[in-house]
Amino acid sequence: KVPITVVCAGVKSILDIPATLERLETLGISLVGYRTDRFPGFYLVDSGYPIEYRLESSEEIANVMRSRTHEAALIVAQPTSHPMEPEKHHRLLTEGMKQAEAKGIVGKAVTPFLLEFFHSNSEGESLRVNTEIIKENSRLAAKIAVSYSAS
Repeated sequence: KVPITVVCAGVKSILDIPATLERLETLGISLVGYRTDRFPGFYLVDSGYPIEYRLESSEEIANVMRSRTHEAALIVAQPTSHPMEPEKHHRLLTEGMKQAEAKGIVGKAVTPFLLEFFHSNSEGESLRVNTEIIKENSRLAAKIAVSYSAS
């Protein structure tokens, strides 16, 4: 219920993406894809799930922000241009989940375990992708802010 705009590269692919998308919809949080019809999976360009609305520019996003008739959040999902190789991601996720299960790691402890597993076993690739995502999302957020403040 806050008129905020969040730029992200989707959610971590280790999360339950369909449940996350459903929760966003239930909460009335709008979701648009920036130059994509597919919901990004953070490390991956495509999580396997569609996005209903696609926008091509910071100006279009700013127009959506201005046109809100009620207080609500807007999520702008932007796929990274430096993704992890999908096969490597799948292998790391599968191995990490198996190790978490073997160690009895459950619930909210799974996410930090898997993030550390990715960091320790991706030869620096997960850190590289994370760094690029921060830079790309910051760039887009700044462009949106400039476009929004122009009117």
